Amino acid sequence: MDFSAVNWLAVLAAAVLAWLFGAIWYMALSKPWLKAAKIDLATTKRSPLPFIISFVAELLMATIMALVVGAMTGGEPTWLAGLVFGFVLWLGFVATTLSVNHRYENFGWDLTLIDGGHWLGVLLIIGAVVGWFGAASS
Repeated sequence: MDFSAVNWLAVLAAAVLAWLFGAIWYMALSKPWLKAAKIDLATTKRSPLPFIISFVAELLMATIMALVVGAMTGGEPTWLAGLVFGFVLWLGFVATTLSVNHRYENFGWDLTLIDGGHWLGVLLIIGAVVGWFGAASS
C-alpha cells in the first residue's frame, strides 16, 4: 500500500462530512430508528463513546477509500470514481453485512433500510470527497 498518495486533508474532510451526515440522518430518523432497533431511551445509558467510535471508523473508511480509489484510478481519482467506488463497496460489503446481521439478530427490514441508507450516504460522501480532492501532491 502506498500511503504517500493519500490526501490526508481529503480524508479528514470526508470523515467530518460523513460524521455530520450521520448526525443529521439519525436525528431525522431517531423515532423510527429507536423503534426498529428496539431501544428504550428511558433505560439506555448515554455515552459519548459511540460518537467517538463513529468518527474514528469514518477516518479509517476514508483512508481505505483513498487507497482504493487512488489505486483503481491510477492515482488520478475523480469525484465520480469516488461515488462509484463508494456505491460498489457499500453494495458488496455493507448492505450484505447489515442484511445478514439484522436477520440473525431478529431485527426487521426497517432497521436495515435506515442503517443501510446511512452507510450508503457515508460511503458516497467519503468517495466523492476523496475523489474531488484527488491524490496528495508529491
